[in-house]
Amino acid sequence: MEPSFEWWGDPDAPTSPVVLSVPHAGRDYPPAILPLLRAAPRSLRALEDRFVDAVALAARGERTTLVQRVPRAWIDLNRAEDERDPAVDEGADPTLPATRSPKSRSGLGLIPRRVPAAGEIWRRRLSDADVRARIDAAHRPYHRALAAALMAARARFGVAVLLDLHSMPPLGRGAAQVVIGDRFGRAADARFIARAETAATASGLGVAVNTPYAGGHILDRHASPMRRVHGLQLELDRTLYLDCRLDRLGDGLGAAVALVDGIIAGLEDEASAGDLAQAAE
Repeated sequence: MEPSFEWWGDPDAPTSPVVLSVPHAGRDYPPAILPLLRAAPRSLRALEDRFVDAVALAARGERTTLVQRVPRAWIDLNRAEDERDPAVDEGADPTLPATRSPKSRSGLGLIPRRVPAAGEIWRRRLSDADVRARIDAAHRPYHRALAAALMAARARFGVAVLLDLHSMPPLGRGAAQVVIGDRFGRAADARFIARAETAATASGLGVAVNTPYAGGHILDRHASPMRRVHGLQLELDRTLYLDCRLDRLGDGLGAAVALVDGIIAGLEDEASAGDLAQAAE
């Protein structure tokens, strides 16, 4: 079976403690999706982090990078396996609402139920077998690979830093165009957030931390500062690198790549500085 994601870099010899993850930019819609859709196929693009993979791949250099090819509408890697919505998923347990996040309850769970401005996605509820097949084919392989990449980076550098790259619709006039999330301090030491924020601010853009995006399941699952694995989610305003219709790459792509590269460099420097400080103690 063809993998649902692309792995860039040598899995056995990472060149950096920073591992890039791009879970929501997938555009390879399976043919099997079409007969299931109530929504127009084009409307599913609203769930994509549209072309943010182009930013990541241009900024990565030789750093380990995972890019999911299967779209978020098919399955969302940033939701836990138990965030199953009984309104669309026959295998979901309707008696366990506590296992579902507010996003899941609003229709953006493991299998998204709705799309902004277009309404319900599916013609009918999906079978338990269908959802489990999506988990086995796309969700679990990505998370296994990401865990392996982080362990390889930590083994080589003593510390690993996960940078989970996303994009967001514009938040409004005067609002931040870069949002850095660390699950309100649970996913990374504060020094990494400070370095990322400094690098982003140096670009002249407005920066926010944890508001309105603090990170999701990927950080919860893979980041563990106590185990020397730190995780940050990075959200970029889509106007920074897309055209005026937010549909194709635009003139700002180069600046967005430089921004992400600067943030990665800052995280790498901080990872090295932390190792030196510990060695001196």
